[in-house]
Amino acid sequence: MLWHFRCNAESTKSTPVRRGVSMDKETFREQLLCVMERKNHWAWPSFTSGRVLKDRLHFHFEQEYETYVRDFPVLVGRAYVRCPVPEIRRSLAENLYEEETGGLVAGSPHPLLFLEYPRGLGMDLHRFEHVQLLPAAQRYRNFLDDATQHFGWDIAAAIVTIFVEGSCDERSALDPGSHPVSPPLEQHPLVKYYGLSVDHLTLTQAHRKVEGCHRAAAWKAIIDHVVPMRRGAVVRAMKDVLEFWLGYRDAVAEICGLERNGIGTDRALGRTAATTA
Repeated sequence: MLWHFRCNAESTKSTPVRRGVSMDKETFREQLLCVMERKNHWAWPSFTSGRVLKDRLHFHFEQEYETYVRDFPVLVGRAYVRCPVPEIRRSLAENLYEEETGGLVAGSPHPLLFLEYPRGLGMDLHRFEHVQLLPAAQRYRNFLDDATQHFGWDIAAAIVTIFVEGSCDERSALDPGSHPVSPPLEQHPLVKYYGLSVDHLTLTQAHRKVEGCHRAAAWKAIIDHVVPMRRGAVVRAMKDVLEFWLGYRDAVAEICGLERNGIGTDRALGRTAATTA
């Protein structure tokens, strides 16, 4: 779950992916980037500008936590177990260790640090013990489970490390000439509009420390090791998970009291992603 500012990337229409056809690396990379550039949501400006009522914000946190944040180490672990490539397994093992323990950077398990956001906002954390997923959230979670347990290792790794952890800014994140500067923690939307103390942004700080090299490593692993005949299948799975995610975020926006026509009609107006930064 990202609390970023507006995504400035313009979505690029990708070409159809034909089944059973070999795909070169550059096309594969571009197709994946096109999918990620569509990982925007029309409601996100309301979340990042304080227009969501504070007494409804808990729905957002609860659905994020139950849908994937709490079990994200499990999703990474599934990809690790199924992966036959030692180089990628080592990267996934490092990712899993950090997510599950915080032993490399954050100092605590990431799911627990995520709960510092609602804790700092004075929300009742007991609500997070028995979250009822919205139907669209359940469909998104079901797809994540299927992708990490029943599809190929390449799809599992791409879904977890690129889609769930990534954002619509992947293209600029992978550009060696790009040096994006994160805004001060005091300008974080939860601090600026909802009064959260920066002391509760430990997870945000941890993500900022590893974001650049972490994204590059995830992309290199997928681009270099997915075989040509499997690249189309990976792209199709990424397009599928995007649609489930967009439906999920539509449902969260609705329960938070937002109407699409009331704040804009273009999904590219806003953004969200898997983790908090």
